[in-house]
Amino acid sequence: MEASHLTDHISRRYNKDIEDLRNSVMTMGGLVEDQLSRAIAAIVSGDSELGLKVASDDYKVNNLEVNIDEECSRILATRSPAASDLRLIVAIIKTITDLERIGDEAEKIGYLASQLAAMDRPSDSYRELKYLGNHVSQMLRAAMNAFARLDVEASLEVVKEDDRVDEEYDAITRQCITFMMEDPRSIRRFMNVTWAARSLERIGDHAKNIGEYVIYMVQGRDIRHTETSDHFESPA
Repeated sequence: MEASHLTDHISRRYNKDIEDLRNSVMTMGGLVEDQLSRAIAAIVSGDSELGLKVASDDYKVNNLEVNIDEECSRILATRSPAASDLRLIVAIIKTITDLERIGDEAEKIGYLASQLAAMDRPSDSYRELKYLGNHVSQMLRAAMNAFARLDVEASLEVVKEDDRVDEEYDAITRQCITFMMEDPRSIRRFMNVTWAARSLERIGDHAKNIGEYVIYMVQGRDIRHTETSDHFESPA
């Protein structure tokens, strides 16, 4: 094979490796989104069996993280990627770590849903948890869509949305404390509600992180610990 043909073959194979890697991350993201959706449904519907099924399915997310991480290591070792491709692989390694942690939080919510199903249910079927859960689900979906499209503007919106999630979590926590003070018999139930809300709030944090990784991937800038108003100032 001539040198030019060999170079072209290697380039095509490398591009396919990178595209396969991106597709694997999107597959993992879809699996985590489904896991989260089912965990929220288990709480709202009082479905103990569904909650336990969500918790037991976490191994699927863990296996994907291991496989993608191994593929990233192989590409780093054999391809020596530079510039944007290197940023992409670094961002992927960080993204799958956050996705795996979202899976862990969904697992916790599944267990909590199973416990809440055995307790007296409020008339509103945990409306606040459903609202917060839908909010962070939308954040996660937006973050993964931004990852797929390398969309910086959409990523910034995800980052900004985390403040609203924090406010919703704080409101649920205050409400639970009030209920527990009014009726000590409800302490166990509202502690579970608080823990579920805490897991949802953490999922919002992880979705925000993924948005920040997309911005790093595209622009090469780490915007963590900076004000959102500074994110898109033109580079000097």
